Amino acid sequence: MTEIDGVDPSTPPSGSGCADCDATGGWWFHLRRCAQCGHVGCCDSSPGQHATAHWKSSGHPLAQSFEPGEEWYWNFATGDLYESGPALTPPDAHPADQPTPGPSDRVPEDWQRLLHP
Repeated sequence: MTEIDGVDPSTPPSGSGCADCDATGGWWFHLRRCAQCGHVGCCDSSPGQHATAHWKSSGHPLAQSFEPGEEWYWNFATGDLYESGPALTPPDAHPADQPTPGPSDRVPEDWQRLLHP
């Protein structure tokens, strides 16, 4: 992937964690970053599934993993996985010292039972 409709490489991420979980006091497993507007949402394994919810409400289909060391993109509209794509404005992942799941003060002890398959 190089030039792609709906990707704005100049837009920074909305924060270092899921914007929606942070707003409601929730927690996440893994993070995804909207390639168009920078919204950081949690993955579909997370209780909130906010990255998918963002796609459904915004129509922005492409998200990049916001996990350290991962560069792949996911297209929610088509179900296509891209191993890499255009570089987005840094940072390209949450801080490496931020735990997964996170944030640590909001993750319940039985978090694994609460993940979506």
